Amino acid sequence: MNSVSRDFEPATGASGPAEAPDAPLRKSQIPDDKAMLRAAVELTRDIAEANPGIYWTDMLGSALVGYVALAAAIMAPQTWVAVLCAVISVMALYRALLFIHEITHIHRDALPGFRTAWNLVVGIPMLTPSLMYEQVHTLHHARTKYGTPEDPEYLPLALMKPWSLPAFVLVALLAPVALLLRWGVLAPLGLVIPAVRKFAWERGSSLSINPDFRRRAPDSEAQRRWFAWQEVGASLWAMFLLTTPYWLGWKPLVVALAVASAVATFNQLRTLVAHLWENDGEAMTVTAQYLDSVNVPRVIAGFWAPVGLRYHATHHLLPSLPYHSLHEAHRRIAAHLGVGSTFDGANYPGMMPLLGKIAKSTMGRLP
Repeated sequence: MNSVSRDFEPATGASGPAEAPDAPLRKSQIPDDKAMLRAAVELTRDIAEANPGIYWTDMLGSALVGYVALAAAIMAPQTWVAVLCAVISVMALYRALLFIHEITHIHRDALPGFRTAWNLVVGIPMLTPSLMYEQVHTLHHARTKYGTPEDPEYLPLALMKPWSLPAFVLVALLAPVALLLRWGVLAPLGLVIPAVRKFAWERGSSLSINPDFRRRAPDSEAQRRWFAWQEVGASLWAMFLLTTPYWLGWKPLVVALAVASAVATFNQLRTLVAHLWENDGEAMTVTAQYLDSVNVPRVIAGFWAPVGLRYHATHHLLPSLPYHSLHEAHRRIAAHLGVGSTFDGANYPGMMPLLGKIAKSTMGRLP
């Protein structure tokens, strides 16, 4: 399996001269472009601090719009009004939910109270508390784990059969029901059945796409306490939601589940084009990880990849950089290194060309 997204050629300024290979390099064979890595750090030192005003306003505003639109969708007397409000709710709650990614990367002291507030306002109400990403997503960024079987967020989708792509997206439709069962049924059962709790923690407590990933227990007592209150909150909320059909009727829960399902599916589509998924399981350099990741600099991409995630490859170079600085970071690095550089090799025009590229690669796996 030696297919990569683009035939890699060391860019001008890359570390050390290299002869053009006879065949495309596998992702695990791509050397680090030290000039690019150095430029990424040096050009962004002055924009590396999270702005509390941006974070709080964006997160709370998105959540408020999302919940008001959801309530309007439930109560709307006309179908077209309900659908319009549901679409607004999906987009706003999708943006609010994706702050879970920022919570994982920013230092816990950078935005006092933000992690707790996000969990209370967004994470627990949407049955996706930050514990499902904390200590999980960082493995995806680990130098020796990205793209390997130990990466919870990686599957070599481009090297799999064509049916794997629609299955990958469609499974997200069931995510809200799965979360209801995880927190509303498995969590309380786990209090009295240790085997259920072990299964729920290892298999149902992380936003992972690798079916072989098993989550380890928290490393410290402080982490156990931090995760425990989130578990209790999510469990109580899920059990409350499961009672609502008896006194509110089925419509509120069904509409909420439909909105949550659309959010999950939207996110799964974004995830599908966040990487090229071409690694065959070997450890990769930072540059190789960057080239297996995707930037879509166009403004419209901010709607389907909000909170800075349209610059996902740049994020892999600078994982601790706040989302509101990624556009400027990308602009500076691109201007410094120029067209045709290694940095330019992770830029793509949009979602559809990326979907087509990955689908074409899977078609080559047919017998």
